[in-house]
Amino acid sequence: MSNDNETTASARTMKASEFKAKCLKLMDDVAESGEEIIITKNGKPVAKLTPYSKRKEITARKKPESMYGIDRGKLQILGDIVSPMPPEWFAVPDEYSDADPLVAPTPPDWSLQPGDATEGLS
Repeated sequence: MSNDNETTASARTMKASEFKAKCLKLMDDVAESGEEIIITKNGKPVAKLTPYSKRKEITARKKPESMYGIDRGKLQILGDIVSPMPPEWFAVPDEYSDADPLVAPTPPDWSLQPGDATEGLS
């Protein structure tokens, strides 16, 4: 049975207080040796200091050759997208309850009439 504090062969464990005191030196050591450091609080791992790898960043941000199919496997269609919408979809607010639900209500006439808001501007 494995212990929660066990790490891989290339990683060592360190308390957060010890890490805080030696942070800059440890960063140099990790960059130089490639060894990972697991930082713990109260015996539980909370962070991992790993060497920076330009190669990982480049492959992770690689531009796709084509946008076609870029989200394949990431999207899922739920329900029926082919059949007509149910009548509830076309429900009309109470203010238009007498109106035909399949005809859009007429918007208010906000057009300016001669003399409205134009007097005194010239």
